[in-house]
Order: sequence, then C-alpha cells, then structure tokens
Amino acid sequence: MLLLAAFVISALWILVLLWYDIYRKSQGQKRPFFGLLHHYLFQRCASLLSLWQRRGLEFSTEDVQRVQQRVLLHRIRRNRNTEYGKLYRFSEVTDRDSFCSLHPLTQYGHYKDYIWRIGKGEENVLISERPSVLCVTSGTSGSTTILLCVKAATNDFHQGLGACFNAKINAYPQTRNLQRTAKFFYPPVWRKSESGILVGPNCVSPMPSKHTLSSYSTPVAGYEIATAAEAQYIHLLFALKDRTLGILEASFASIIYHAFTFLQHQWEQLVEDIRLGRINPELTVADDIRLKLNAQLKPDPRRASELAVEFVSGFSGIARRVWPHLNLVLAVDSGANELYGDHLKRFYCEGVPTYSSIYAATEGLIGVNLWPEQRERHYLLCPQSMFYEFIPVNLCEEEQPQTLFMDEVKENELYELVVTNASGLYRYRIGDVVKVVAFHNQSPVVEFKYRKGQMLNVRGEKITEEAFYQTLLRAMKLWPGAVLLDYCCVESGLLGPFCGGSDPHYEVFVEIEGVRNLSEDQRYKLDQCLQEDSVVYQSFRRKGSIGPVRVHIVATGSFKELTDFIIANLGTSHNQFQMHRVLKNKEFLDFIQRKVIS
Repeated sequence: MLLLAAFVISALWILVLLWYDIYRKSQGQKRPFFGLLHHYLFQRCASLLSLWQRRGLEFSTEDVQRVQQRVLLHRIRRNRNTEYGKLYRFSEVTDRDSFCSLHPLTQYGHYKDYIWRIGKGEENVLISERPSVLCVTSGTSGSTTILLCVKAATNDFHQGLGACFNAKINAYPQTRNLQRTAKFFYPPVWRKSESGILVGPNCVSPMPSKHTLSSYSTPVAGYEIATAAEAQYIHLLFALKDRTLGILEASFASIIYHAFTFLQHQWEQLVEDIRLGRINPELTVADDIRLKLNAQLKPDPRRASELAVEFVSGFSGIARRVWPHLNLVLAVDSGANELYGDHLKRFYCEGVPTYSSIYAATEGLIGVNLWPEQRERHYLLCPQSMFYEFIPVNLCEEEQPQTLFMDEVKENELYELVVTNASGLYRYRIGDVVKVVAFHNQSPVVEFKYRKGQMLNVRGEKITEEAFYQTLLRAMKLWPGAVLLDYCCVESGLLGPFCGGSDPHYEVFVEIEGVRNLSEDQRYKLDQCLQEDSVVYQSFRRKGSIGPVRVHIVATGSFKELTDFIIANLGTSHNQFQMHRVLKNKEFLDFIQRKVIS
C-alpha cells in the first residue's frame, strides 16, 4: 500500500512538473492543453533526435577519408549490376582512385537518356531501385532538368536538418519555448511519369508532417491550398493572429521578403479578416478548405486594432513590432538570396537574427551551418551525404581535370564541386564554386561563392554573380537616395538584333526605390565601378571589344511578377526557386523588358 501511495505521489509530482514546464514555455498562449502537450513532446523528441544526429555528423568528420571511401563503395556496389554499373565496370572499383580512373567527370547530358528511360518504366538502368521521385531542378541554367531521388537521399536531408535543429536550440535557447512557427510553404504541382513515378521539386524545407503541425501557426487546411498567392495570404493571416509567434520559416529568404512586401500592400484586408474572424470572401479557395479555415477563426478586434496601429506607423522593424517575442528568421540567405536577406535584416526584420541553416541542391544535401550566430554563411560539408571531389578553380574550363578529395583541399582556395550521390549521379559537376574557409575536425567548411552558369562572360572576362552584386552595391552608393530592391543581368547576345549596339555588353535591370530616374552619367557609374573591380573587364572596355553596361529601371513589383512567370514556365516550385541573376531564357528577358519604365 505504501508503495502504491509513493507511486501515485511520484506520478502526480511528475505531472505537476510537466504542467509547470509546459506553462512556462507557452509564453502565455491561449491554446488547448493537449495541443501544447503535443508540441512539448515533439520538441523534446526532436531535441533528443537532433543531438544523436549531431553526434553522428561530428563522428563522421573525424576520419573523412575512411567515411568517404565507405560512402562511395556502398553506392558503387549497390548499383554495380545495373546497365550503367556494368558499362563503367563498377565491379572493378576497389577505392576512390580506381573509381576516378574508370569513370569520367560528367554533366547533365551524360544522364539525360538514362533518366528518360527510367521515367518510362525501365528498371535496373542507372540505379538498382525504383526512384521515389523524379526531381525538377530550379532552372538557373535557363531550363529545368530532371534528376532522380531515392529514399537514402531523403534520409541524408533529415540528418542534416536534425544537426541544424541542434545548432539552432544551442545558439538560440529561446527557440525551445512552445511558440508557433509561421512556415511559408507552397504545395508544389505534382505530375506522374509514364510509369507512375512522381515528378516534382525537391525542396530544402519540406512540408510539415502530421507530427509537426501543432508547432505551426497555419492550420493543416492552409497547406492544402494549391495556389501560391492564396496560400501566402493564409500563412500571413494566421501568423498575424498569433502575437506570441516565435519563428518565421521558409526555404529561402526571398519567400519571406515577398511575404512582407505583400503584407505592406494588403495589410488592411488582413486586419479586417482578423477583426471579423473570417477568410476574405474574395479569396479564391475551395469551399471545403474555407470552411475548415473559418472554423479556426473567431473575431478578434483587439488584435486587429493592435496590428493596425503598428502598420500605420510604417514597416521599418515591423516583424518585432507585430510579434514582440519573435526569436528567429529561419531561411537560406546566401548566394542569390543574399539581397533578400539583407533587405529583411535592414528593414522588415530589423533586430531579428537570421539562421541560414542548409546548403543543398536538387542533387542532395551538401552542407550544414553549425554556427548560426556568425554573420558569414559557412557550411560544413557532410561526409556521409555524398562523395565529394574538388576541381581547383583555375582548372574549371578543362573537360577532365584532375580532382582533389576532401582530405586534400586547402584553406582559402576556390574549388568547383563534384559529387557522387545516392541517386545515380557519378562524378557529377553541379556547377557550384565554393571557398574552403576552415576545417571542422577533418571535414572542409565552405562558403558558397557562385554558380558557373550564373556568370557574365561575353569575351572571356568571367564576372561572377557574387562579384557583380558587390559592384552593383558600390555603384548604388553613387546614386543618391536609391535603394536596390532586386536586379538581374543579361548578356547582350540574348537580345539578338535588338541589342542596341555592335559590341557585346551587359544589360542590367534594376528595381529600386528612393529615386524615379537616373541620369546617363549615373547609369555609367556602374560601368566605371566594374572597370575598377575587374582588371580583365577594364582591359576589354579600353580595347573597345566590350561595350558599356546599359542600366534599365523596372516598375515596382516587377521581379515578383518575373518570379511567378519563371516558376509557371519551368514547372518548378516557389519553395525551391532562386532568382536567376543572369537570365539565359529569351522569354524571361522579354518579360522583364516589358516592365522597363526608364
């Protein structure tokens, strides 16, 4: 009897402690207890799992040569009896050196026919298993391509996300609280191949699962909306209702930036919906979804008035003013998203830290950022995700250059990445150029520099995306009052007979605020800055073999429209799209040209 009493008292004491911990972390939210309990248990389980995944990652970095050899041989042996494996004599591969001697470096054209055959239903062609998805790439080369995705690649993503979750809660302990996250996710459009395999995007930040929905502000019905504009409205509506919101999350900073620009123009309707407790009747959503969403709403005039006061006061630092307990913006803000990340930090999300957690591509997980608080975006290459090779940047133009392995690269050197992944790509040149900035144990820590396909190059001058962006920012300082909102470039050859001059040159389209027009002298400042920043470009300009840069101002909102146009034409997804800084497609060029106002 005493034992039973002791057990009951202990159980009650544990329940009291559990209730107190949940109450303390709930930040005063008025949510059903079982919803908070589910959120609490998910957080605890995720924390424990992420610690285990982080330790696994750390262990794999302690002997990268051994781990990389094991990863390579596992994938080669798994596919050695395929048609492709027999062609390239996978059965003779005993180590990384024999693999490199038997298999050439490859690009997409090498795989195109194999993937087409797999989509039609042929088996044992490139990989030994049936792919789970045929992944559509983001199309920065001007058109999309299709790659395979198998379950093992998805598991690699989960391990990377787990390690990042661990880094996040260690750097920002306040994210352990039971505050909801506003996740801006737009359901992709899926289709099926002839053999019934799903065809669609491979997203860095996946759709919430049924186990995680309790931690998100948008109800499950909101993730069923098929159109991006309507989904964005719903994500914003439910995020604004929650004063205790803790995190803003999306695949890329551009998604959150565009959500804020939409909010800046549509806040009155959103506030009215919160005041009345209903979904805007003019919003195009299915009746069953509208019923489910309206059931989650009730009139809240107090919150509506609070929001209206803040919006009327302006949008500088608006995130912290409407969400006083906001802890973090979770989105990739490196590469093509650096501009959007800068906008968020400088204006909308002033004072809120941003964590750019994942370096990934359609090909799979590449690296994770274990240092959330650092301003520089550095990513630890994950030895268990892919087999990596590195081409020194001075050899990138060669067809079959000598490569280096993870244990052979040097700090402060630039390399083109080559990967062998779990999904049938072997010694594949993904086109990314990275800089090795440090080592974590034995694994390289890299900084993404640029994509080879997004380089300006009309005479061999090779102006990288990163270099051009920094030059453009410098030129902006010479345009008094102007603030850069967005931009893209075109090599004049894409204009054909309408290029406006015989010498090849760059056409630059900018969306700016603060000024209505630029003089010709001001526009020419960009060309002068380019000459100062690139000796090679300056040499070609002085010889007259490259003409001056031509700067065009486009109407406000043009780049959001361009984004939607590119996504619709390429069949890709908002969740994976990154702005094409160098347009390669004539249709996209024609679209942005129609938006020019000066």
